[in-house]
Amino acid sequence: MDAKKIRKGIGRFFIWLVISFCSLILKFMPSSCVYGLAHYLAGLAYLIARKQRKIALESLTIAFGQEKTKQEIERIVKDCFACMAKAGTELVFLLERPHLLRRQVEFVGKDNFDSALAQGRGVILVSAHFGNFPLLLARLSLAGHKAAGIMRPMRDSRTERLFMAQRNRFGVKTIYSQPRKACVEETIRALRNNEIVFIPIDQNFGTGGVFVDFFGQKAATATGPVVLAQRTQAVILPCFIIRQKDNTHKIIFEKPLELEKGSTSEETVLMNIQKLTKIIESYIRRYPAEWGWIHRRWKTKPN
Repeated sequence: MDAKKIRKGIGRFFIWLVISFCSLILKFMPSSCVYGLAHYLAGLAYLIARKQRKIALESLTIAFGQEKTKQEIERIVKDCFACMAKAGTELVFLLERPHLLRRQVEFVGKDNFDSALAQGRGVILVSAHFGNFPLLLARLSLAGHKAAGIMRPMRDSRTERLFMAQRNRFGVKTIYSQPRKACVEETIRALRNNEIVFIPIDQNFGTGGVFVDFFGQKAATATGPVVLAQRTQAVILPCFIIRQKDNTHKIIFEKPLELEKGSTSEETVLMNIQKLTKIIESYIRRYPAEWGWIHRRWKTKPN
C-alpha cells in the first residue's frame, strides 16, 4: 500500500471517529449547545482540511472570480465549512428527536408537491448537495411519504453504515447510483408505485452525461431525471432546503418542470437538464455558502 492510500485511510478513519464521537455526545447534549459544537467543528475542519479548502477556493474562483473579490470568496469558503458543520451536527441531533425535526423544518409551496403526487405517476425531486438536504428526505418521511434518494456510496464503509442506519430508521430508502442498471430498475419501480425519488444533479458526472452551462463553464451533468420522466411520465419537481437565520429550515417546492421537446430525444434531454441546472445555479447564487464547494464540479472537460 502506497503512502497516499495510507493517508486517505487514516483521514477516513479520523472522520468516522469524529462522527461517531459527536453522535454519542449529541444524544445527551441540550439543543442550546448544538450550534456551539458546530462552530468548533467548523473551525477545526477549516484548519485541518487543507485539500478541501483549496478545492473550495478554486471552485468559487471559477464561479465568481469575475464578480467577487478574493476576500469575499474566502469568506464564503469559511461560511461553507460552517454550514457543513451545522448540517452534520443538527442532522444527528434532530434524527434522534423527530418532534423537534417537525418543528424545525417547514414546507413552502406544498401545493406544488401535493398536486404532483396526486397525478399518481411518482415525483422526481431534482435538487443539489445544497443545504441540509438529508433533512429534506427525513422530513418528507415524517409527513408520511415514501421517499428514496439516489446516492453515491461513501468512500468509507464505516461512515456509510452510520448514515444508512439513520436513513433506515426514518424509512428513507437508499438507491445507490451504481451499478447503473440496478439503480434505474429500482428507481422506475419506486416511481411506478407513486413514490418520491430525490436526485441531486449538481456533481461532476464524468463522460456519461451531457455538458451544460453552469456558472459560465461547461459541466458534465447527469441526465437521469429527464430520462426517467420520459420513461415513467413522473413529475419533475425542483426542490431545495434553505437554512434560516434562526437555524430552522424551509423546504421549497418549485413549480413542476414543463419538459421542453427538442427535434431529437438527445436534444430534449440536453435542453431540460440545462433548465434544471439553471434553477440550481440560481439558488447557489442566492445562498452560496449552502452549496458543497469542496467538489470539483468542472473536473471533466468536453472533448
